Amino acid sequence: MDTLNKLKNIKLLYIDDEEFIRLSAVEYLSYYCDHVYEAKDGAEGYVLYEELQPDIIITDIKMPKLNGLDLVEKIRKTDPHTQIIIVTAYTDTTFLLKAVELKLVKYLVKPVTEAKLIPLLKDAMSYIDTEENNILELRDGFRYDKLNKTLFQNDTFIKLNKKEVLFFAICAKNTNRVVTYEELESHVWEDEMSEYALSSLVKSLRAKLPKDTLQNISGIGYKIDL
Repeated sequence: MDTLNKLKNIKLLYIDDEEFIRLSAVEYLSYYCDHVYEAKDGAEGYVLYEELQPDIIITDIKMPKLNGLDLVEKIRKTDPHTQIIIVTAYTDTTFLLKAVELKLVKYLVKPVTEAKLIPLLKDAMSYIDTEENNILELRDGFRYDKLNKTLFQNDTFIKLNKKEVLFFAICAKNTNRVVTYEELESHVWEDEMSEYALSSLVKSLRAKLPKDTLQNISGIGYKIDL
């Protein structure tokens, strides 16, 4: 059964105080999921969360009574596993750090579109199946959010360029094995990978990571050493 078919059987709670946006989203999501519920603010959303125990929650961040981040913090006190997508207009460092601290939180930058939402729902489904934590704990206070593809050292956001994001993302997804040169060439460059381009990218990325995090396995590829 593919991921979109699996969505049919899960419970999804959508929380937003703007009625038109909420009703439109619920109507759209109902095409993919047979059990979609709605709440008009965070306080009502928390009551429904306790009653329904949904598999996935999608919530706006700015709402009356209980905002999105406070709602997630309240849920996370006892529940580390429910998949939560926060809809936000903000992508500043403070918000990104908060998303990492709350664990298993995906964020969706407005406006919400099918192209943005469906991949996140697929990701959420994969984490429901595995109950895996998307936060990768590295050394020296470094943490990497595998879903949002963000790197922090303590409270500092470490900016990665596009190719660094692609390179580290595939390595972080496969920490139990070596990622081969062929995989890196296909995933990062999408065409022929030169030795100089690879060397330059690895040098740049290593400068942003704890020492010895990115290990080269001669003749094979690269692996993250946790």
